[in-house]
This record gives sequence, C-alpha cells and structure tokens, in this order.
Amino acid sequence: MTSSRPFSSGRLATAPKKTPLYPIHVEFGARFTDFAGWSMPVRYASELAEHRAVRTAAGMFDLSHMGEIELSGPEVGRALDYALVNEPSKIAVGRARYSMLVHETGGVLDDLVVYRLAEAEYLIVANADNVQIVCSALRDRIDGYSATVRDASGDWALIAVQGPKSAVVVGDVTDTGLASLKYYAITPARLADRDVLLARTGYTGEDGFEIFCRPDEASIVWHAVSDAGKPHDLLPCGLACRDTLRLEAGMPLYGQEVTVRTTPFDAGQGRVVVFGKPGGFVGEEALAARYAAGPTRVLVGLTTAGQRAPRCGYAVLDPDSGDPIGEVTSGALSPALGYPIAMAYVAAGWQEPGTKVVVDIRGSGVAATVVRLPFYHR
Repeated sequence: MTSSRPFSSGRLATAPKKTPLYPIHVEFGARFTDFAGWSMPVRYASELAEHRAVRTAAGMFDLSHMGEIELSGPEVGRALDYALVNEPSKIAVGRARYSMLVHETGGVLDDLVVYRLAEAEYLIVANADNVQIVCSALRDRIDGYSATVRDASGDWALIAVQGPKSAVVVGDVTDTGLASLKYYAITPARLADRDVLLARTGYTGEDGFEIFCRPDEASIVWHAVSDAGKPHDLLPCGLACRDTLRLEAGMPLYGQEVTVRTTPFDAGQGRVVVFGKPGGFVGEEALAARYAAGPTRVLVGLTTAGQRAPRCGYAVLDPDSGDPIGEVTSGALSPALGYPIAMAYVAAGWQEPGTKVVVDIRGSGVAATVVRLPFYHR
C-alpha cells in the first residue's frame, strides 16, 4: 500500500522533502529517488540483496513519507463507517483493518490501513501523495458527526522491519511480548527506551512490524534495530525491493493496480466492501451497481518464460487474433521465483488460471500464462 507516482509536475518542482532518517540513509550509501514529493532511498548496495534479505532474514525500511491521520470523538466509529467502504466501528481496540476511501462513482481515492487505538480514537495510514485528498474527504464526510480529523503526519516517523527473523530482531529491543501481538494488531510499547506504537503489519508478504515513533527519536530507534539485526543479517532496504516484494505477494499498489478509475471489485479487493451498513457509505450506490453488473475486467497474475519482464502499460493480447484484451499494471523479474511475473487487468473471460495470452514487450509478442495471486507464499 505505498503510492507509486514519483514527484513530478508541469510547474517548477520544489525541492523534495526529507524524512528524519535522511542523514542515516546518506551514511548507509543509499541512492535516492524523488517519490511523491519526498527524497527516498531506492536502494543501498543492491536491491536484489535487499529483497533476498527480507525473504530469508530481515530488512528495514523508512516509511516516514506515509501519511498518518488521527480521528477521534464520540461518534468517530459511525463517521468512519459512512466515510469508508467497510466497518471501522467493528474493529476491536488494538486491531487494524485494510480499507478503501472511494469516490461517489466507486473509484478508489486511496487504500488505507485503519488502526483502532482506543474506543473513540483511530489512526489511519494513507499513501504519501494522497494525504491531503484523504484528509479533505474525511473532513467532508464526518461533518455532522461528533468527530474530528487531524493530519498528524508531522508527528510520526515510521520504520518497518520485515522478514522471517523480524520478530527476533524487534524482540531484542522491546519488552513487549511479540508472541501475543497478532497480525494486524497494534499496541503502545517501549522500544529502544522510547515510547512507540508497534504494529504487526507490512507490505512484503512476510511477517513484520511497523514502528511509529517521534521524528526526533527516529534515528535512535533505527540504530537500535539496526544493531540488533546485525547478527541476523538484517539489511536496510529501499523502495525498489519493496516494490518487487509486494508484487510477489500479489499486493495492489495505489497508482497502478488501484486508482480512481478502478473500483475495489476491479482490483480483487471486493471483500473489503460492506453493503447495508446503517446510514450507508459514500459510493455505495455505484459499487452496488458494479457488483450487480459483474466484472468487465479482472486483475490477474501473469508469468512468462525467459528473462524479459512485462512492465506497466504493456498490452496484453489475444494469442489468436492479436487484439488487445488488457494491460499490465506491474511487472518484474521475480528475485524469489527466478522468472518474470506481472499483474494485469484483462477482459472478463480471460481470468481463469492456465489461460494463455501474449504480452507485447517492446514490439515482440511474449507468451504468458494467467496464474492465481499471490505468486509467492510465505
């Protein structure tokens, strides 16, 4: 769930923002990219080594560019039920849920993780370049409810530790019992002698944790985790391997698989939509019509032979007629699997696993096979 669009504009661009951990990334030799208005590490020594570290040991990411939005008030649960597609009012305190904010037309404005911190207090994590859109929409939608919205992005830095050894690494720097912290749960914790929020969530397909800490304490937390991870082969990781990790895990990316032109049903996320809530929700009518009509296109996985990976925007073709039947949204040579993988939207009727299609890769037709998502299983 991290936004995909790099920072660009038809106007003269301002200098990208820097996270509190920027000096550490420089120290670690990171290469940077302008991403959603932020200067973010795309890789350190090797994105392949970073990817493999997350799959076999542990990796650490700076996610401080993400947006944090705090909501509170006596009616905040009901307000969020109206604002989002699922039912945040039914999230237990200390737990989290994946959700979506949709337009009245049913198109996705952003995909989100919603944490319930207390009975009348929620924390929403939004994609970096959608924070203002989400804040504005939430303020409009909760108007009339006894609830408030605050953009708290400046109050938090966010560090993710992902991989099969992540619990060992994080366990070395916190007194919190991680065995009792379930997947998609969050708790206040002491970590590296600092007060943090510790969540068992992630975007890699591996077990992992996300650490919400104060910006002026982020470097202390980073160094503590880094030191604890050295005996366990932990590596600092950039956005490049984060993208291949989430692609292997079949996780949609806002701006590619998920956009305002797609509905949750298009993106294979229809399970998050709850119809029939008291008071309804914004976009319900459009989504109900889309659900009743059935799909016109479906998000699928594709695999190809050889080493040429399909990329975003490449056409998917009928192998007999050569007619376009879809488009690739994300693709890469999978480091874990050793062959090219991609996600693509294809016309309804072409989604069955085993279906043969062709991908136009720079003018050459490459045979591809439809497969079930995800590509990689922990």
